[in-house]
Amino acid sequence: ADGDRPSRGGFGKNRPARDGAFGKDRPRDSGFSDDRPKRERPRHDDEDRRSRERPPLPPGVASRDAALQLLAMTRRGLTLDQALETCKSFQALEGSDRGFARALASVTLRRQGTLDEVIGGYLREPLKAKQDTLQDILRLTGAQLIYLDTDDHAAAWSAVEIAKLRGATRAYAKLVNAVARRMTETGKEKAAAVPLRADTPGWLWRKLARAHGAKTAGLIAEAHRKEPPLDISLKDPDTEIPWPEDMKAERLGPRTVRMSSTQVRELPGYDEGSWWVQDLAATLPAHVLGTETGETVYDLCAAPGGKTMQIAASGANTFALDHSGPRMNRLRDNLERTRLSAVALEHDILQWQPPNLADRVLLDAPCSATGTVRRNPDLLWTSRETQVPDLVRLQAKMLDKAVELTKPGGILVYAVCSLIQDEGEDQIDALLARRDDVERIDLTADDVMGLPVLNKRGEVRCLPHKLSDKGGMDGFFAAKLRRKS
Repeated sequence: ADGDRPSRGGFGKNRPARDGAFGKDRPRDSGFSDDRPKRERPRHDDEDRRSRERPPLPPGVASRDAALQLLAMTRRGLTLDQALETCKSFQALEGSDRGFARALASVTLRRQGTLDEVIGGYLREPLKAKQDTLQDILRLTGAQLIYLDTDDHAAAWSAVEIAKLRGATRAYAKLVNAVARRMTETGKEKAAAVPLRADTPGWLWRKLARAHGAKTAGLIAEAHRKEPPLDISLKDPDTEIPWPEDMKAERLGPRTVRMSSTQVRELPGYDEGSWWVQDLAATLPAHVLGTETGETVYDLCAAPGGKTMQIAASGANTFALDHSGPRMNRLRDNLERTRLSAVALEHDILQWQPPNLADRVLLDAPCSATGTVRRNPDLLWTSRETQVPDLVRLQAKMLDKAVELTKPGGILVYAVCSLIQDEGEDQIDALLARRDDVERIDLTADDVMGLPVLNKRGEVRCLPHKLSDKGGMDGFFAAKLRRKS
């Protein structure tokens, strides 16, 4: 450490690129495929072996060590949610330790750009690419001291202990201690001076500013820094569930309940299948589709099934299609738990040839998932901009296929959980330009439950900072179309 001397080139030559983008097969709420390449699959053997060989960790170290492993797993391609479900050191934690580890990993990812700027100012030389674990230890320490108001001594001592546990970082224990001490003294002040856009990859910031304006891009970036509340969708909107008072449950829209909780399976009504987890914004495409009892509806790219359950709850004859086997298993599990009926089909949408056309079709296409950053902060640092053009081409093919699956006179809703205009408004413009058998239906405030989500063209354009006083919402785009008779 070298006081406040700025580093040459920032915190690490190989820090995650600001101009990175989303993996082609990255799992998402409504993705087309969950088949990740080998390099993205969980690799826990070495971690499990180390855990078995390691003596019990001192109090306070285990939760921070688990957070460190969560970061390593997201760097290998898992979402934070997947890491939370599969990280054994995290699963071994209980109570407040588990909550702390989750919060620590989440805030570190949300504020990674700022943390790197701050830490870089305390280093004489940038860290090398192979020192990613040391980078993460310092980031976690900074997150505690700057954002979580952790006791100074506890944060610094535990960081040193974690560094000592690993051969790759053992020799840097004194460096860790020195940087922690400096962050205790000036970390908050330095973090406050870092520009807001530091926590957003450069390529994404440019696209947000171009599509929505620089001011709105800043509001979106600020929303991404905050932990979102939990949204659930009620199977029966008239259901009254006795939520615990400390959850501060609040009704939003006809079926959404928003609350502060991370213990999903322990909430009342879970075992009875009375609800499912689904962000308020994600309920809009199926709501706009407007299904009715007895209609035939195709839900394309359906897994893990939030929109499928919405449609099935309306009484429609629902067919849910997705290419990914594991994600379709989740859809089937959700249908079984909620006791809702739908035909679940594992199939390639572009190759599917059903015997009949549908009255209504919902295509929630695979996309960059930039709209879900507030719930998946790992997306910011596991991405490559170059993937977006491939996704746009795939979406166009799927849109054409969805039109062909819709009856003349029938309704089609195209949706993506993306903030990028290329995948939303531009995609619809391109569809209307190349086809004369489909038309756009302008939406009104009544069509979107009065929420502030309509763009000037009469399409759904949810932005994360909307309803900020109530916790915001995911980013989403949806357009309602009609196939001409």
